[in-house]
Amino acid sequence: MADGNEDNQCKSPMVSTDVNVSTDKIKERCTDQREALVGEPNCVMCGRYGEYICDETDDDICSLECKQALLSRSRVVNSQSLVGIQTPKILPATDECFYVRENSNSGSQSLTMDETESLRSKLEIQVRGELAVAPTLSFSSCNLPRRLLQNIDAAGYDMPTPVQMQAIPAALIGKSLLVSADTGSGKTASFLIPIVSHCANIRLERSSNQKNPLAMVLTPTRELCIQVEEHAKLLAKSLPFKTALVVGGDAMAGQRHRIEGGVELIIGTPGRLIDLLSKHDIELDDVKIFVLDEVDSMLQRGFRDQAMQIFQALSQPQVLMYSATISQEVVKMASTMAKDIVFISVGKPNRPSKAVKQVAIWVESKNKKQKLFDILVSKKHFMPPVVVYVGSRVGADLLSNAITVSTGMKALSIHGEKPMKERREIMRSFLVGEVPILVATGVLGRGVDLLAVRQEQLYLGSLLLHDMQLVHSLVARARKGESMAAEVSMSQLP
Repeated sequence: MADGNEDNQCKSPMVSTDVNVSTDKIKERCTDQREALVGEPNCVMCGRYGEYICDETDDDICSLECKQALLSRSRVVNSQSLVGIQTPKILPATDECFYVRENSNSGSQSLTMDETESLRSKLEIQVRGELAVAPTLSFSSCNLPRRLLQNIDAAGYDMPTPVQMQAIPAALIGKSLLVSADTGSGKTASFLIPIVSHCANIRLERSSNQKNPLAMVLTPTRELCIQVEEHAKLLAKSLPFKTALVVGGDAMAGQRHRIEGGVELIIGTPGRLIDLLSKHDIELDDVKIFVLDEVDSMLQRGFRDQAMQIFQALSQPQVLMYSATISQEVVKMASTMAKDIVFISVGKPNRPSKAVKQVAIWVESKNKKQKLFDILVSKKHFMPPVVVYVGSRVGADLLSNAITVSTGMKALSIHGEKPMKERREIMRSFLVGEVPILVATGVLGRGVDLLAVRQEQLYLGSLLLHDMQLVHSLVARARKGESMAAEVSMSQLP
């Protein structure tokens, strides 16, 4: 990394008007300047990239606007109008990413094709198809509604994750996408942010009493639907944006009434949505964004025909498909739904996360339950909260009771036979830390992030896995840069 003197040599000082140079490159307002990268100087006024040095104060500033504000604050007033000299072109070093904020008013700030490919390579982003838009470094450079940006900041998003860097700008320009990204990589926000932006802009521009749905998200499980809705509400706070949750376990009459009352986003499971659409006349002509989350899981569960039936009820929407693994069947389905679809993958597709340490423990069947108890009471190995996967609903209930009795720690079970209200309360108790141990069936096997939306802590610490089909769900959970442990047992618990 260059030292401070070298860094200053790369900047353009603000100079007086007696210097006869072009001012095309100078940033007039701070909103024209990009965000600062790690290790780069920050503007002393707004925190953006400090591209220039103020002559009078020797402080880093990003634009003429911030310079004037700095001089006013410092009471250093210069009667001469100020201009700048042209900034020399700085090529990116081989060991750092080079970002440029895109501005609709300045084509000169766009990345070149070579720079775009270099940036994608460094972020492990692979793109197939026609996609001219480069990854974005900051949410503020995406021309999102101001209130949405405030909600993003309040939710704790400092900067986009790699999947968000590429998927959000691509979705905002109307591209249909097939995205491969692990759970925990920020994929939910990568489709919800464009949805909230689209819906808010439509409602703010066109005031109407008739508020038909504008977007739809399809997921394979009720739990994932609930999670997506909670995330959407967080991002859309104080915006003209309402959601309708269409899943089993809740009264259909209430769901229909909610939609008829006017919503922007419908979130549901394939079976329940088909049931609703077949029994009631729901206006879907205004739905312009159609999201299918966990597509591979949908296909494994036999939801392909139902998903296609729902898609055919829409009027040529933009399609955003997300899948942890990309099989030929997934590709075929994507190609059927959208022409010229763009494929985006982040990281190494179909490989486990490097952040997961997997340990196999070979235990005789008769001793396995006791081994589980030993681990749970071990100060060395027990890292709560813990999820224990089992193969049956009865086994989940029995094991959770046995854990509570044997270890003295509270354990609850969650599976498909429990009422929806009870399952929500169990998940809430687990995520807020009231219950340290959760015993689950495959209901938590795919798609449900065991992460608190407002917190950075990864809630899944140690996992005993008793269904090898759930290995995929485990390795998809760790966020890049965070670590977790998985202890895998090779035989079934009762």
